Amino acid sequence: MRVSAATSGSLRYPCALLAGFIAVFLALGISPAFRHDWALENVVALALTAALVLTVRHLRFSNLAYTCIFVFLVLHEIGAHYTYSLVPYDDWWRQVSGASLNEQFGWQRNHYDRLLHFLYGLLMMPAALELFHAMAPGRGCWRWLPALTFLWSHAVIYELIEWAAAVIFGGDLGVAYLGTQGDTWDAHKDMALALAGSIAGLVFVLGIGGRDVGENTAPDT
Repeated sequence: MRVSAATSGSLRYPCALLAGFIAVFLALGISPAFRHDWALENVVALALTAALVLTVRHLRFSNLAYTCIFVFLVLHEIGAHYTYSLVPYDDWWRQVSGASLNEQFGWQRNHYDRLLHFLYGLLMMPAALELFHAMAPGRGCWRWLPALTFLWSHAVIYELIEWAAAVIFGGDLGVAYLGTQGDTWDAHKDMALALAGSIAGLVFVLGIGGRDVGENTAPDT
């Protein structure tokens, strides 16, 4: 799999995804379960979107990378709309299958947040690989390790952001944003899942022929 370099005529697909994300963002921004939590949850998402828009002509990622980012952001918007710990995925599953997903697996909590931590590592890996191959190309294992540690650091930083927000805002907003649901080891499990997701993402990229990923992706000079 090779990634094409950015050209002014190659922006149609990422622009289409941007339009799709804006539509989802606006739709799910209508009457969220907890408006203040929705606003907090979207700070990072909007910052990422702005960064991608501002840099697209200097570093265009592959369509695969943009698609993965789009999927993650849409799933994140669902979590922000309902508040992560209240996403009714079990009700949706029951409507489709007639059975409770939580009961089938013996889950005692809402696991939507855990899913998104895993998917962050998985879905952001293509972009992370392309970023380092463009900006700091390496050889041997150094072609893959920077992307892995880059995403792992995000898992730690995000847990620190959650902790800081909970301390600063406190009350119901702090509890909603932190989303531990009474699990003492919530932050550790979230970081472990992000780590596992990033490893799965690397295996996926390599499995589809990604040894050349990012080879032709380069910043404008």
